[in-house]
Amino acid sequence: MSNEIMYVLLPDYAAHEAVYLSQAISSDEFALKENPKYVNKTVASTLEPVKSIGGFRTLPDYSFETMPDDYAALVLIGGFGWSTPVAEQVVPIVRQAIERGKIVGAICNGASFMAKHGFLNAARHTGNGPEQLKLWGGDNYTYPDGYIHAQAVSDKNIVTANGSATLEFARELLLLLENDTPERIEMYYRFNKQGFCTLFDNQ
Repeated sequence: MSNEIMYVLLPDYAAHEAVYLSQAISSDEFALKENPKYVNKTVASTLEPVKSIGGFRTLPDYSFETMPDDYAALVLIGGFGWSTPVAEQVVPIVRQAIERGKIVGAICNGASFMAKHGFLNAARHTGNGPEQLKLWGGDNYTYPDGYIHAQAVSDKNIVTANGSATLEFARELLLLLENDTPERIEMYYRFNKQGFCTLFDNQ
């Protein structure tokens, strides 16, 4: 199995939704890892730079046509591109990943895209609220009872999260990937969620 994690970036993607996950993959609390268990890779519709909502431009490692068939996880980073025609190119990629039992993560509008194409019908899930999932999913979304009102949900190798759940999204994927011990992953989550001054009170 390849150790590459594929981050799908569509135009006007939400860069902050990839930060905590990608950072934990590449570094620990001291420095960049010399031998990380996984390697972060970005994939887009072409090899041209992709602009984020905030205006940053990312040069993809792969296009949809050149990305490898084998990888450790597929991560759909949210943003406004998931409601545009280019998103349809991702459908066969997600379908193949799920059929092969790959880990698939989808946050914010990425989760809504999953609902739109019926990819959440066999797993408990969350997203930007049940109404948005129903709106995007229409007749293809047949498992509204599987919706859980939580920041992030992990079930059957599928991790979903709402747009405010970047840390919870990262935690669930890091646990599935066994990127570190559960205790260290939880500490990473708590440090960033609660803050240095809360965890290390010198008063």
